Amino acid sequence: MNNENDEESIGLINRLLDGLNQAGYINQGSKIEVVYVASGGQHVDNIQAQYITTPSVSSVRRTTTDNTQTELPEMLKSAEAMALWKKVQDAGYIDKHYQPTLSRTQSALLANAMAIQLGIKEKWKLFGELWNRKNMYRDYYQALNQSQSLEFQDKLKRLFH
Repeated sequence: MNNENDEESIGLINRLLDGLNQAGYINQGSKIEVVYVASGGQHVDNIQAQYITTPSVSSVRRTTTDNTQTELPEMLKSAEAMALWKKVQDAGYIDKHYQPTLSRTQSALLANAMAIQLGIKEKWKLFGELWNRKNMYRDYYQALNQSQSLEFQDKLKRLFH
């Protein structure tokens, strides 16, 4: 991952969002969310822009994963869960805000593996909300059909045991 290129890309996206707002293409209460993924499927940053406009004033609130805190659900705060979070963070699979740095399919495999370890039944809802992902079960089943997923699943097994 090339930080300079990633920062430049994020800057371009921010300017695009501002330009859309200034040109009037964004209506009151519009919300645009962009997930920037660098080449190779490396998750870099979430860019969320919420535009609240009035006839004479336009304000933009933009948050990125670098300056927002993620509140973990209770099921993912136990001592056992925190030990797993540490392992996957040390492996580079999540960032400091518990957000995945993996492709969608690998993230779904990670969610499944963590859910198995922690005995979580409603894994897709729980991790889908935490990671702002819809239809994670589809990503999981897609991953099962990819040969590179077997290698990643083996890495997760070794990491968690």
